[in-house]
Amino acid sequence: MPSTYRRLKHVVFGRPLPSERLEHERLNKKTALAVLSSDAISSVAYATDQILFVLGGAIGLAAVNYVFGISAVIVGLLVLVGLSYRQTVFAYPNGGGSYTVARENLGVMPGLIAAAALLTDYILTVAVSISGGVAAITSAYPSLTPHTVLLCCLSIILLATVNLRGVRESGAAFSIPTYAFIFMMLALLITGAYRTWGGHELAPLTAALKIDPASARSHPGMSPITGFALFYLLLRGFAEGCAAMTGTEAISNGVMAFKAPAQKNAAITLGWMVAILAAFFLGVSFLAQHYQVMPTTSETVLSILGRHVFGGGPLYYALQYSTFAVLVLAANTAFADFPRLAGILAHDRYMPRQLAARGDRLAFSNGIVSLALVALLLVWMFHGDTNALVPLYAIGVFVCFTLSQAGMVAHWRKTREPGWIWKAFLNGIGAVATGVVSIIQLVTKFTSGGWVIAVIIPLIILLLRKIHRHYEEFAAEIRFTGQSPIHPLHHTVIVPVNSITKATSGALVYATTISDEVVAVYVEVDPRDTARIESEWEAWDIGVPLEVVKSPYRSILKPLVEYVENLRMVTPGELVTIVVPEIVPKRWWEHLLHNKTALYIRTAFLFKPNVVVTAIPYLVGHAYRLREWMDHDEDLDSAEPDDDATIRHDSAS
Repeated sequence: MPSTYRRLKHVVFGRPLPSERLEHERLNKKTALAVLSSDAISSVAYATDQILFVLGGAIGLAAVNYVFGISAVIVGLLVLVGLSYRQTVFAYPNGGGSYTVARENLGVMPGLIAAAALLTDYILTVAVSISGGVAAITSAYPSLTPHTVLLCCLSIILLATVNLRGVRESGAAFSIPTYAFIFMMLALLITGAYRTWGGHELAPLTAALKIDPASARSHPGMSPITGFALFYLLLRGFAEGCAAMTGTEAISNGVMAFKAPAQKNAAITLGWMVAILAAFFLGVSFLAQHYQVMPTTSETVLSILGRHVFGGGPLYYALQYSTFAVLVLAANTAFADFPRLAGILAHDRYMPRQLAARGDRLAFSNGIVSLALVALLLVWMFHGDTNALVPLYAIGVFVCFTLSQAGMVAHWRKTREPGWIWKAFLNGIGAVATGVVSIIQLVTKFTSGGWVIAVIIPLIILLLRKIHRHYEEFAAEIRFTGQSPIHPLHHTVIVPVNSITKATSGALVYATTISDEVVAVYVEVDPRDTARIESEWEAWDIGVPLEVVKSPYRSILKPLVEYVENLRMVTPGELVTIVVPEIVPKRWWEHLLHNKTALYIRTAFLFKPNVVVTAIPYLVGHAYRLREWMDHDEDLDSAEPDDDATIRHDSAS
């Protein structure tokens, strides 16, 4: 069974890689664009939708008149944040994630706030991206809508499996879908622009929602929205559209994932990402406004534009498939950065140490699995509904943007490198802008689900601090200065027995090698068996006394625990070792036919001081082969001298 498991594991996840292969697992610029930028680039598939959903619910089709202007403001903010993060790339060559920058320059608490916000955002990135990708498929095939949650779960499992194969292999697998989406988006925008300005104009799509254009701009019985109400509505649309900026920090977080020169390659890739995202976001919003496109609960803006511009032919389906693929793979940004951040936090003793370990394929396997499990739970809770998940999204991102840029201002003031005033000014403008957006995000999204993030982030911070406090107390508890002498304890070894077997014999042999005080303990469950075991033990006569402990309620563990506790009370400072004979069957399914007494004994004494539990395994199949080999050895010893050469030759063969 173990060998079968290993072969299956190698097929699914690949063969283990040695540590020296870590350098070869780094990414070039083209692959890194697919791995670290898919989240940001793919957000054009739902960012425009979210603006129109918010505005359209209040002012109907008139919402399309504002979508391009709001998108332009978001793109301006995107460029500002991109320039700020470009400076972070060069200032922190080992990866300048918001947590690292905030902790080093602003203090521990701002660092933990950034970490909690990032962890939350990475989880939501997986849930939103996967849900958005499945929405692209259900838009093209409405019959699949009832299976939305199942499709989301399968996509998360597939993505986690590919990431467990390692960064390099996942990058190669994700490059084709990402570049296919870029190609299809260019085709959509160029074709739409050609038809707009090239004399091949298409009719507006006011019929997409079956809305009358005249009635869409007026609500009978309602006053038109003006003044502060309209301003607040536009702020809400802006806050929802800022989902387009999620993933912008991924490249600065993962500078060490790039091949040398890492900083230069990361900065170039960051520039590519910002340019592509800005062009696509503005292009989609422009076409949506020009053709008066409004999304529905069953069809996205990209789907409606694709049908209109491409005519619903093969190019439309190619757009939908590539959108699905890139949105699913957009979650890979979180799968690349969440485990890395969790590993850093684990190294700083704010998360479990297991998250800092690399797996067989040099990936942070525990972090990948943890992220997948939480994302699966989130998708199941929200039924894979993108519109329900997006209000929770992007709040944490802008908190991280703000703390990172504020941390960079403090960094420049401390280092005072050449040109630090200009750099600090740019980061300062970025911090103020993203700070204002953070407040807008929280206020406008609070009643629609943003309050959940306002509660979760403080809870995560408390959890991180609790973990850190545990590790500090644990380190203080086990610290040993070596200045005090080590006093030997009296050592008694107990061997639980239920009959005289080869396993019992092996455990007793081991017990007699570690102490002169060895006692065999028989727990009496059925009094009829006691006389037999005592008679057999006396006949065996190995010099080890047998103690019989009665168990009126047929429990084995409780009487054994009480016996050991009484022994420790009689002799203070007594060290007790319990040597447990453990029979290990040859085949995996045979384990189901035997009880796990050894495991239960280990568990029962786990929290008992000065008690050591040692299991002595008796390997059934291996023991038989060992005996066979010993018999064969005896045959060799009795062989005729003339046969020696032949025997040695056969053995070598």
